[in-house]
Amino acid sequence: MERIYIGMGSNLADPAEQLRSAIAALGQLQHTRFVGVSAFYQSDSLLPGQPRYTNAVAALDTALAPLALLDALQAIENDQGRERLERWGPRTLDLDILLFGDRLIDEPRLKVPHYQMQERAFVLYPLAELAPQDLRLADGRSLVELLAACPFVGLDRISQS
Repeated sequence: MERIYIGMGSNLADPAEQLRSAIAALGQLQHTRFVGVSAFYQSDSLLPGQPRYTNAVAALDTALAPLALLDALQAIENDQGRERLERWGPRTLDLDILLFGDRLIDEPRLKVPHYQMQERAFVLYPLAELAPQDLRLADGRSLVELLAACPFVGLDRISQS
């Protein structure tokens, strides 16, 4: 089993409920044990004119291969009404593999550590709630260094209920 971290986001159809449903679905994945979830955070969309996002990070231990996990996550997204009409468009649910153990993965469908996570406070701060203090990414960067370079700006920590 490897420890993995999943970034979760939604800005359509009751985003907090979308995340709660995703958490329940993650807990049902085969060959996987749900470890925990961060607080929920709200953040502005990366593109103007979209509703605010609700984000969180989940920790799982899994025996699934990376692409099998990706397929399972995309099935959860689809079950919750995800439509892939535009790359950065609004969405009912987005599930991203942020870290997969200490692996560097560079596949056409999957890049781990997740690209641009170092620039996204809505990923780093929830991740820091779950990850060990001394977490290092497979490329050698530490979570502490990433947090220091990415201020807690534009985020609101909210209740999960």
